[in-house]
Amino acid sequence: MPPPEDSVLLRIFTGENHHYQRLPLFEAIVLKAREAHLAGATVLHGILGFGKSSRLHHSSPLILSSDLPVVVEIVDRADKIEAFLPILDQMMSSGLVTMEKAHVVK
Repeated sequence: MPPPEDSVLLRIFTGENHHYQRLPLFEAIVLKAREAHLAGATVLHGILGFGKSSRLHHSSPLILSSDLPVVVEIVDRADKIEAFLPILDQMMSSGLVTMEKAHVVK
C-alpha cells in the first residue's frame, strides 16, 4: 500500500563502514523498516562527504577503506515513522537523522 499524500521523509546519514549486528548498517535499517511494514526504503551511495569530524570521506584508488557516505530514505505516515525512531536509535551509535514533510505525488 502506498503512503498517503501527506507523509514524512526520514533521512538517515551514515557511512558504508558502519555496522549493526554484523550487517552493514544501511542494510540492517532497510530490513528493520521492512519488518515494521514501512511503505518503502531506498539506499543512496555517496561519492564524497564529511560529518561532524570534518574529515572528508571519498573514493580514491590509493585508499582501501574510505567509509563513503550512505543515505537511507524512508517515506511513510508520520505515526509509523515516529514508531520506527526508537528502533533506529537503538541501531545507530553515530550518524545524522532528519525528518521532513513529504507530499507523495504518485
